[in-house]
Amino acid sequence: MMDPVMTNPLLHDEPLPRFSAVRPEHVCPAVEEAIRAHADAMAAILAGSGFEAVYAAKERADVRLGRMWRIVSHLAAVARTPELAAAHGEAEAKLIAYETSVGQDEALYHAFRAIDRTGLDAVQVRALDQALRGMELSGVALAPAPRARFAEICIELGELSTGYGNALMDATQSWTLPIADEARLAGIPAEDRAMLARNAAARGLEGWLVDLHGPSVRAVMRYADDRALRHEVHTAFQTRASDAGPDGGKFDNGPRIDAILRLRQEAAELLGFANPVESSLAVKMADSAGQVEAFLLDLARRARPRAEAELASLRVFAATLGIATLEPWDTGYVAEKLRLANHALDETEIKRHLPLPRVLAGLFGLVADLYGVEFAEEAQVDAWHPDVRYYSLRRSGVPFAGIYCDFFARAGKQGGAWMDVCRSRLSPTAAGSGGQLPIAFLNCNFARGADGADAYVSHGDMITLFHEMGHCLHHVLTEVELPSIGGIAGVEWDAVELPSQFMENFAWEPAILRIVSAHAETGLPLDEATIARMIGARRFLGALALTDQVELGLVDLRLHLTAAHPDPAAVLAQVERQVSLMPRPASARPIHSFAHIFAGAYGAGYYSYLWAERLSADAFEPFAEPGADMAALGGRFREQVLARGASRPAIESFTAFRGREPGNDALLRAWGLAA
Repeated sequence: MMDPVMTNPLLHDEPLPRFSAVRPEHVCPAVEEAIRAHADAMAAILAGSGFEAVYAAKERADVRLGRMWRIVSHLAAVARTPELAAAHGEAEAKLIAYETSVGQDEALYHAFRAIDRTGLDAVQVRALDQALRGMELSGVALAPAPRARFAEICIELGELSTGYGNALMDATQSWTLPIADEARLAGIPAEDRAMLARNAAARGLEGWLVDLHGPSVRAVMRYADDRALRHEVHTAFQTRASDAGPDGGKFDNGPRIDAILRLRQEAAELLGFANPVESSLAVKMADSAGQVEAFLLDLARRARPRAEAELASLRVFAATLGIATLEPWDTGYVAEKLRLANHALDETEIKRHLPLPRVLAGLFGLVADLYGVEFAEEAQVDAWHPDVRYYSLRRSGVPFAGIYCDFFARAGKQGGAWMDVCRSRLSPTAAGSGGQLPIAFLNCNFARGADGADAYVSHGDMITLFHEMGHCLHHVLTEVELPSIGGIAGVEWDAVELPSQFMENFAWEPAILRIVSAHAETGLPLDEATIARMIGARRFLGALALTDQVELGLVDLRLHLTAAHPDPAAVLAQVERQVSLMPRPASARPIHSFAHIFAGAYGAGYYSYLWAERLSADAFEPFAEPGADMAALGGRFREQVLARGASRPAIESFTAFRGREPGNDALLRAWGLAA
């Protein structure tokens, strides 16, 4: 009988994964075998001494384990089936239990502490310090009983987080609205109506089908003249995965939210922290919850006067459209009409200038100009869906990294846009057999083109693409050979958005907009007048948008600051009273779909987006100066920020690039607020 290890595609050490060969039944056996191999490696490590025999050997074992699991977790996010979700959940519980036991392994902890630091370079010392701190935050120093309880909590939190994400995806996919009368779609652009028709055809239906995926929701909320349709879609979207959801509460995340918050509080207290915010900030740039809250409230204060004026202008304009009382399901629609009136900007027409292949080519050209990197699409690379594209990144024709790009929305794929690690950089010497190139996943949820034609993206989609590419570049341009502190790994979470938000700025540069644009019919680029109007409207209703971001950051912060069992609805209401200008309907349940903090890594840290934008706005200003030497600046940004990973604190990387510590003025200028 053939060895099952040899037939399991998750356990093959190949240059690129064989995604299409993976089946749900492969997952648990692969995890069990990978855990066994890792445990054997840990036993061997404890018999050795020194940095190479202990720390570097563990790095290599971690890479082998992670190489397998990243395939599974990625497929669970982009090619989900009920069977794969079940296998993923079962295997994840085993992996969390094992990884927690490794983090709490006293013998390993003492082996790390015993490593002689004489002769180690600064990067190795940093890696060792990070590892020791990580183990301490995993409970290694706790007495046996609380250590065991901490391990139980980690497993429970992993299961709850996965359950939260699965429920949100199920709720998103369970609701659809068939439309037989095209009159209900009045105002929605032809391309978006065609997308809704494809939704229907994919389910064997006539007419059009609205679902809760991003392209569908945006089309209705931004363009549909039918107010009742907007209301219906808005309600379904805002109540997903809640007790008030259109599915009758079938996918209610409420109990999971309560359990996650309770367990995070208990875990923080076991480690000696007052709350999860304190434990979260132990590995972030920000010093305290008070500093974070003051930062957010100061932004809200500065934004409020302009936000009030923006809301007033929306209400006045809404009245001219026959909307006497502006409701949340009206704001996107009225905003689009007002944008057209004030700035002569038709987002639909701009989208017709942005074919995805050309936008990609422009983005790749920008990366080449900044960092000397060439993109080459590789044909016949195995993937999880025919839409997926794989690009090798090269210098002087030599591949040094890769990126899988999955651009389009579909059933079985989670919403939003995100980057993730496929493989980390590992040197040939450390790997022992040829090394490992860094590879990233870049995921979006754009609307697919009709019948094989090129997809066209909105300018907002283009900004999203540039953002996620920034994360990918942070990962693949690392020069750190230790995966635990290379690329995005180990970077303070309130600084990890710096490279992504930095890249967003280039999506507004006139030279880039001219390069990436070609009208669907004429082939002409965006004209200078339109580009000028786009830039002039960059912060259109920006104060309201900033207030929304502050609100989300405060909700997350205060949910995790409450030592007693928090009431999410009460926390939301409190924050809305303090900063919101347009409260949500009573039925809305935004916390039930707040995946960033309950199914992602931003719990007690959602403020990080605005905190990192402070860094990115400051870092970008030299690039916006007239006559800036983009290649020289890009080279320095790559060398001092992207290449360094977490090999030193993020503040040191920033100051090495900028020549000083960051200030708030650039962020305020970027939002059009007074410094």
